[in-house]
Amino acid sequence: MDKFDVVVVGGGHAGVEAAYAVYRSGLSCALVTFEKSKIGQMSCNPAIGGLGKSHIVREIDAMGGIMPIATDMSGIQYRTLNTRKGDAVQALRVQCDRDLYKKAIQKILNSTSINIFEEEVEDLIVEQKSVKGVLTKNKKIYGKKTILTTGTFLNGLMYIGSEVSSGGRVGDDSAIPLSKKLYDLKLPMGRLKTGTPARVKMSTLDLSVMEEQPGETPTPFMSLAGEVKQHQDQLSCFITRTNKTTHQIISDNTHLSAMYSGNISGIGPRYCPSIEDKVFKFGHKESHQIFIEPEGIGVDLVYPNGISTSLPKKVQEDFIHTIKGMEQCEITEFGYAVEYDFVDPRTNKKTLETKYFNDFYLAGQINGTTGYEEAAAQGLVAGLNAAQAIQKKPDFILQREEAYIGVLIDDLTTHGITEPYRMFTSRAEHRLLLSQNNAEQRLLSKAFKLGIIPEERNTTFVNKEKQYAEFVKTRLDKTKILSFINKEQQTVSLDEKRSISSILARPDVDENNLIELNKEEEIFFKRASTEIKYKGYIEKQTREINKNKKQNNKKIPPSINYKKISGLSNEVVEKLTKSQPETIGSASQIEGVTPAAINLILISIKKQELEKLNA
Repeated sequence: MDKFDVVVVGGGHAGVEAAYAVYRSGLSCALVTFEKSKIGQMSCNPAIGGLGKSHIVREIDAMGGIMPIATDMSGIQYRTLNTRKGDAVQALRVQCDRDLYKKAIQKILNSTSINIFEEEVEDLIVEQKSVKGVLTKNKKIYGKKTILTTGTFLNGLMYIGSEVSSGGRVGDDSAIPLSKKLYDLKLPMGRLKTGTPARVKMSTLDLSVMEEQPGETPTPFMSLAGEVKQHQDQLSCFITRTNKTTHQIISDNTHLSAMYSGNISGIGPRYCPSIEDKVFKFGHKESHQIFIEPEGIGVDLVYPNGISTSLPKKVQEDFIHTIKGMEQCEITEFGYAVEYDFVDPRTNKKTLETKYFNDFYLAGQINGTTGYEEAAAQGLVAGLNAAQAIQKKPDFILQREEAYIGVLIDDLTTHGITEPYRMFTSRAEHRLLLSQNNAEQRLLSKAFKLGIIPEERNTTFVNKEKQYAEFVKTRLDKTKILSFINKEQQTVSLDEKRSISSILARPDVDENNLIELNKEEEIFFKRASTEIKYKGYIEKQTREINKNKKQNNKKIPPSINYKKISGLSNEVVEKLTKSQPETIGSASQIEGVTPAAINLILISIKKQELEKLNA
């Protein structure tokens, strides 16, 4: 009989992060997956990070996770996006070698004591509302906790035009028995869909007519842990566009698309539409951008990001061959849509343990998310909480003001989803506090207290923070000058000597001509400049957070009658009356209860309190 502390089902991004978190917590773990060779596979585009996502990856990094390290072991192009915008919304995106990424994940896992089973899970071992492990075709694997991370494989169906086949991605079967089991357990479930473009041979493209997009120099790292010292060879991406002819072919054949024929009932991602969606919904646009992304070093294959489709193969050939630079290209794998089962994430507590069954956790696309990064974050949270529970330690829950991971989990478990959930910086109301560059400052000490990062890394971080504080004190606060160069390259004279710190707060200063720095000081200087410029905003946001904490703890009197509060919609009144929240914080978590509604409730409570005083 196989017995473990935790059983993780699925070897995708959520599964490997969950298993690695359990291992780092000092517990035994079984990872059950279809094929060992496909652990860590990048099913869709071979990239990590990007807008709203690099923040999550850096947070995983600060918590000692696996994704950022594998990214640097396989990264073939690094680009920081939103460089013209503020630090809080800048994002690092890394194009990866698909095969090297998978190998990096497997190499890291193979260096651990995680037991990997190449099996298909057919059933859950359930005893008195508690999941005790899994049943495969060949054995029973018991665990004190079980984490399910099935990705798009839960009753997955793939569509190319009218062709339908079973699977979660090309070459892999669906997890049909497990899906049936979840329905039998009466978990609230639904269907979602996602899609992928055709894959094309790079050698058959005319890259000379496309816009080259080289990587960033000097090349940064995604992980700040310092484990990866050297980058892979760096490659360029390329940009081309669709045109009127492309759109006409797609428009003439939209009715043949699986997504428009009525065959698919699942809801797709609004912010990552198929090319059929783009042409149908944005008919006024004459072209759409396509990023030609290499699949790897020495690999004659590209991922044409921007033309995800489920049109028939012949139509895919026709429209792709109208695109500039792709006229003679050879398609090696056609685009397709995938429809799969998910569980309503409101089923979960904030630990990602289900409310319906004890010792049973859900992480990744099974919770209705899309994206490698969102999946990995959930795997980390589920793995850590399973380990904490076994060791009778407090739950690991990040608040919305602490991390994008906190925003992600709170959004899922409180509001649920109406489409595949993707992280955006706009989802975080406290995003000024949550830059991708300050993830270590926010989370590393938490990870150290949990015992999931080595003491050496914590010591290095603490020492670096001391050096930074000393740099600010001695070089920026104490160094005083009478003039500086502004952005128009003019000399600005001051009425008295001012510190470098105070001048950095000015919007007109040219920072490059302010002070001479060595290489290490340049990193500190950039951080200090950002912190000084944002200081006022951050202090304001921190005050708001503290105020909200006090407000959220405010008790709602049982005598309150929501029907008598003028301005509340009938829907909000119905939800509040049914839920009967005990605090303002609980009320604000109910779907549809807006900040405006909360203000009306607070005014009503205040009136009641004043009436009591005057009685």
